[in-house]
Amino acid sequence: MWAMRLMAPQRFAPYDAPEPDQADLGPGDVLLRTLVGGICGSDLQFFRGMRQIDAPQHTHLPGPAGFPGHEVVGVVVASEHQDVRPGETVVGWATNYDAIAEYVVTRGEGLTGFDGSLAAEEAIMLQPLACVLAAVDRLGAVTGRTVAVMGQGPIGVLFSHVLKTAGAARVIGVDRVDRRDAAADFGVDEMVWASADRWARALAEDERPDIVVEAIGHQTATLNDAVEAVAHGGQIYYFGIPDEPIYPLDMDRFLAKDLTLRSGLTRDRRRWLAEAGEYLARHPRLASAYVTDVVGPDDINGAYERAAAPRPGQLKIVFTAPTPAPAA
Repeated sequence: MWAMRLMAPQRFAPYDAPEPDQADLGPGDVLLRTLVGGICGSDLQFFRGMRQIDAPQHTHLPGPAGFPGHEVVGVVVASEHQDVRPGETVVGWATNYDAIAEYVVTRGEGLTGFDGSLAAEEAIMLQPLACVLAAVDRLGAVTGRTVAVMGQGPIGVLFSHVLKTAGAARVIGVDRVDRRDAAADFGVDEMVWASADRWARALAEDERPDIVVEAIGHQTATLNDAVEAVAHGGQIYYFGIPDEPIYPLDMDRFLAKDLTLRSGLTRDRRRWLAEAGEYLARHPRLASAYVTDVVGPDDINGAYERAAAPRPGQLKIVFTAPTPAPAA
């Protein structure tokens, strides 16, 4: 089957991988034929060679077929999960991070169907949207609050939209890339074109947000930027993916400001995917604003390179899998 394989940092190559056997599916497993995959910031640490997949047989590159990619839309070929039916088109997680392949075996608990009026290239956004909805739920009531989202890439803009929809009085977006053209589509009241540290240091006491979402990740400095920026008694939600296992925290400042730090992964994935589908149905224009780049299977390397070096006007990059040849 068609797949891409990460041969070295930032270098994919086509790979003729063995097709998964339906007979090998375990309880809860689902075999998908991939239609579309999405590139997530959490995939980029692997693409850059900064981290390897947590599997003993792949401690170094080349990586396994289809790696790294975990956002997937596909057609169910076979299923050992009671709620996922063969022939259904579903969206969710490729739990082995191997979605850059023609066929994927994944867990049914991370998949759900979606509104048939959505194109696969639009439906892929339900996976990151599910993660954001679950995170915002942990924050509690945001009505009337001022919220800042550090990072206005594909995850950050979803946080901005969901927080504004949830009742935040003011949403501030912060990014080193000029994202001002995205402000209106995603409910951002003020889009700051600056690095997080410069923005945080420039805030007056009466300008500090009640809640700061760290949606940048991949570095240790930005967590303390959130500590610096947030108001006394405020909350920080750390969503950005860590490249390092241990982060230094200015505990003196954190303690003196009476802050709360939250984080976490998305549990109960089918529930949050369903919530994401309902949310998108209420905001149907969101998909066209969110997905800015759709590439074919021959441009996987270029797509990941662009995702790793974002530019103004670029948000979600998705790729399509090859169309199966017609039966003879």
